[in-house]
Amino acid sequence: MSSTIAALQDVTSVDEFLNAAATETVPLFEYLEFEFLLEYDVFAPASRGRTRVHQPPDLFRGFLHCYYKNIYGTRPVTRELQHTLVWYYCGLDKPPSRDTVDRFLTDLEHVVDDVFDRLVEQAAVRGLLDSTYSIDSTHIEAIRYNDAASWNYDPTAEEYYYGFGCTIVSSGAKIPIAAEFTQAKQASQETAMRVTSDALAVDTPTWMLGDSAYDILDWHDHLLAAGVVPVAPYNPRNTDDPKDIEYRIEDRIEEHSEDVQLKQSVLDETYNRRTGVERTNDAVKDCGLGHVRARGRVHARTEVFVALCLRLVVAITNYERGDDPGCEKLKL
Repeated sequence: MSSTIAALQDVTSVDEFLNAAATETVPLFEYLEFEFLLEYDVFAPASRGRTRVHQPPDLFRGFLHCYYKNIYGTRPVTRELQHTLVWYYCGLDKPPSRDTVDRFLTDLEHVVDDVFDRLVEQAAVRGLLDSTYSIDSTHIEAIRYNDAASWNYDPTAEEYYYGFGCTIVSSGAKIPIAAEFTQAKQASQETAMRVTSDALAVDTPTWMLGDSAYDILDWHDHLLAAGVVPVAPYNPRNTDDPKDIEYRIEDRIEEHSEDVQLKQSVLDETYNRRTGVERTNDAVKDCGLGHVRARGRVHARTEVFVALCLRLVVAITNYERGDDPGCEKLKL
């Protein structure tokens, strides 16, 4: 009986809870080091006024559970965490109030980047990344009550949407390894450079792939200096004298190196792998990226990164259980 109770403490869905009670199955997410959240002072009791009591790993587990069940927004999350089985298996002492959930989401904003980075590290040490990184931007729809959002045009869908954007670098089996929340889908050059640098801090790949929006000289030169081959289609824009090339890297190599040559067929074959980042975007949207229900930019950004974290959690958990890390759901 004691082993059954131990198993019940960490499971992450009501179905799994009931299953564990009968079979003592391995709890989901047990391989993840949620206790690292305790390292951050933002969750410490307030020095003045009323003590702010938090249970960071437990509430974070609760948010992951809710996002996995397609439950978003502080009010729906609070309702879900009122269920006895849910708050119990999350490790909470009692059901959290909406104020507690809202306050946790606000405080999480201060460390959510670190949480995401730590999960990326866990994915990297497990060998879930490969030698090809891909970068892309995607749209994020927001509720109309979010005054911080704006109307933006999505050229891919050829339609306008109300919301924000997110630039993601991915690798391996739909693994997001760097990201930034943006006001619109189309990222600025500064954002592209920053997210690229964050990705290179994880590891140095052989290739970095991007669409024609990343036909940026500084982006190419930065990657080449780091020993990475950037592959992005050449975009002639408004030039009156376009170059006879398919990819910007052809021109950069010709200008800066006499010894290096890249075959067109190799570049074409490599660029075809860029669809991986689009699959990553879709996988993260299934984790909540496409359902930002928060008001304000701060909570919206935090919810986006919770979705990114959930995608990493699912991939790592599947890997540790011997399942396909690219699978977007957990096998019970």
